[in-house]
Parts: sequence; structure tokens; C-alpha cells
Amino acid sequence: MKITTKINLYTTAWLLAILLLINGVVFFSFMKITVNMEEQAVHQKAHSIIQVLNKKPGHVYSDEILTSYLTNHSFIRIIDAESKVINQVRNDKHLNKFKPHFSKKTESNLHIIHEEQGEEQILIVRVPITSQGKVTGTIEIGERLLGLEMRKDILLSILTFCTVIAVLLSLLGGRWLSNVIMKPISSMIKTMENIEQSGVPQQLVINTEKKDELQKMATTFNRMIVRLQENLEKQKQFISDASHELRTPLTVIKSYANFLRRSDVKDHRLSKEEAAETIYSEATRMQNMTQSFLALATSEIEKNVHLKPIDLGAACYQVLEQMKEVYQRDITFQHDQQTLFILADEAAVKQVLIIVLDNALKYSMSTIDLKMMKKDNYALLTIQDYGTGIPSSDLEHIFERFYRADKARSRETGGTGLGLSIAKNIMKHHNGNISIHSEEGKGTEVELKFPIWEMD
Repeated sequence: MKITTKINLYTTAWLLAILLLINGVVFFSFMKITVNMEEQAVHQKAHSIIQVLNKKPGHVYSDEILTSYLTNHSFIRIIDAESKVINQVRNDKHLNKFKPHFSKKTESNLHIIHEEQGEEQILIVRVPITSQGKVTGTIEIGERLLGLEMRKDILLSILTFCTVIAVLLSLLGGRWLSNVIMKPISSMIKTMENIEQSGVPQQLVINTEKKDELQKMATTFNRMIVRLQENLEKQKQFISDASHELRTPLTVIKSYANFLRRSDVKDHRLSKEEAAETIYSEATRMQNMTQSFLALATSEIEKNVHLKPIDLGAACYQVLEQMKEVYQRDITFQHDQQTLFILADEAAVKQVLIIVLDNALKYSMSTIDLKMMKKDNYALLTIQDYGTGIPSSDLEHIFERFYRADKARSRETGGTGLGLSIAKNIMKHHNGNISIHSEEGKGTEVELKFPIWEMD
């Protein structure tokens, strides 16, 4: 069943239930109020008769007095303590079937009789007659409620008619409302079907005037599509860059392998050892490049980062000891605080430090200075080298994949141009920032900013 049909049926059923409840309350309230009004009128009539009779000497119950209060289709009886009729006047023979009843208290009863023309309701009221503080008799008045049945039928007709009209209007209104609600959803479904068939991400057209949940859902969908497009572009760029970077070493390896396959290798100016060394070197470079590809892909997935409080100073000490042992170079470490805690993935933070320090050591032959300090609510690390520096024209591209300012030098040092891209992704997942300041011929300074974690 379609959602529009469900909305239409559910709203109509709910409205019908409410109308039936309201109609029931209206009908029974009307009947109760009408009967109460009739009871009050008859009670008033009975008391008026008693007052007139009490003024007569000897309490004479004359037909003349009773007849003056008689209305159409009614009777008036005077009943003694033994439930015998002392006097009675009536103008409806059908009311004679009700037996007289003596009562010491005021009471009223509603009876239903079945006639050929249908049901009719008879109201009977009994009021005690007192003399010298003692109940001596009862005045009993009975009336046909002719107008009540007619008004009841009219009310039922009106309520039924209004209910039918309300249900029809609800069906029409529900259909219109469901179409209005489903229109943007239908547009979304159509767009999704187009995406499924064509494989090309598309955005939804958003009505900015309506600030509702559907507009919010459409906005969220568009953001998802934008992010998907960005990821697809990154994927295409990654494949393109990887293919380009791998093409060169594969070409070299293939060329030297063909050289070794030839039978006249002895007469060639290159030796087997040189060819094998070249193949090994290019294979190693491919291996390092592949590892960098995997590191870059991992750094782009936020869920791979497991954050916990770590001592940034201790992490710096551990990385410095490793780098000093590998490069046999001087690296100074200055800090204004012994410990600074940050919420981070320790392995990822160490990877960033290794990438930055590795670049500094490769492009500088002098001492490297590492400083740690607290600035506002951030832990700031600065890595300063005094090497060749980076040209200003290259600084804006330095975080792009496979970008190398000095391509010849990078090839000699084994760089892939992916390190800073990996570092930037890691810093982003830590709500931190990496920035590079450099002047050609004077050196480069890299700043790493991590939000400080305050211990409770």
C-alpha cells in the first residue's frame, strides 16, 4: 500500500472515530438536557396544582382544576396512600395502561411505548401531597414527549449528514495533503532512481522557503551526494596519480629485465650487477610507494583513529630517539612544560612527527630544532630546519598528493610526495592543524597544533 493511501485512510479513520465520539456526546447530552427540561416543567406544574388544591377548603380535588392544567396527550391523577386513584383527568386513552403508584418522595420515570407509527417516550412525574407534615397522597402527571422524538430524529439526521460530509472532505483533504507531503519525497525517489540507472550522483532541488523535515532531509541528501562526489573525485585522482607514479619504476624494471634476458649482455656497457641493483632500487621504491598509498588511504578514514589521552612530550621523546638512531643527526627538544596531554591516537601522532622530521632531516644537513609549548587551549609543536627551504610558489601546493617541490631531489631521497597529505589528514581527524612557513635558502618551520585535554 502506498504511503499516500495510508495517510489518507489513517487520517480519515481517525477523524471518523473523533466524529462518532463527539456525535455520541452531543446526542446523549441533547437527550439528557431536553428530558431534564421537560421534567422541570412537569414538576413545576405539579407543585402549582398542589398549591391551588391546598387553598381549597377540605382539599377538594375537582376535575375543573385538574383539567385546566391538562395538556395534549397527558393525564393527571390524584392517588391516595393505598395507590388508589381519587381523581383523574386524561385526554389520551393509550396512557391508561400505566398503573397508579403512591410515592412519598418526588420522582420521575421515562417509559418507552411502541406504537404503529414508531416508538414514543412517556414521562411520568410523581410529587407527594402533604397535610400537616404528613404525606396524604401523590399527584401523578404523565405526558407524551411528542416533540422529543421529532427533535431526536432531526438531530440524528443532521449529525449523520455532517459526519458523511466530514468524511468525504477528509478523504479529499487527506489526498491533497498526502500529495503535498509526498511531492518532494517522490522527487527524491526519482533522483535516486536516476542515480541508480546512470551511476552519476545528482543533487535534489530544494525549496528554501519551507523549513521543515523534508527540506532538512533533502539538504542532508545533497550533502551526502557532495561528499560522495568528492570521494569519487579523490578516488579517480588517487588512481590516476598512483598509475602515473608507478608507471616510471615499472618501465625501468621492465627495461632492465629485458636487458638481462638478452644473450649479448656481456658485450653491453652495463653489467648484470648494475642492472640487478637498478631493478632492486626501483622495486624498493615501488614498495615504499605502495606503503604510502595504504597509509594515505588509512589516514582518510576517520574511524581508524582511536583517541585517548596521551602525553605529547613523551611521544616526542620516543620519536626523537628513533630518528637520532636512524639518521645519526642532532635534534634538539625544547619545552616550556614537562607534560602536555592531548586526546589523540598515539601511533598516528608519532606518524605525523616522523613524516615532518624525516622531511626536515632529508632537506637539511644542520641541527633540527623541535619545540613544544602551550598556546591558549592548544599544544603547539614547531619543527625548524635550516636547509634549502621551499619556494613560495610551491607552498600552496605542498599538501597535495604526489606534489614535490624539488622532484629530482625527492627522487634521490626516495620521497613519494604523499607524506604531508597523510599528515594533514591525521591532524584533521584530531581537530588539529598543520601549517608550513618557509623561506628559500633559509629553512622551513612546520607548526602542529593539538587541542589540549584537560584532566578532571
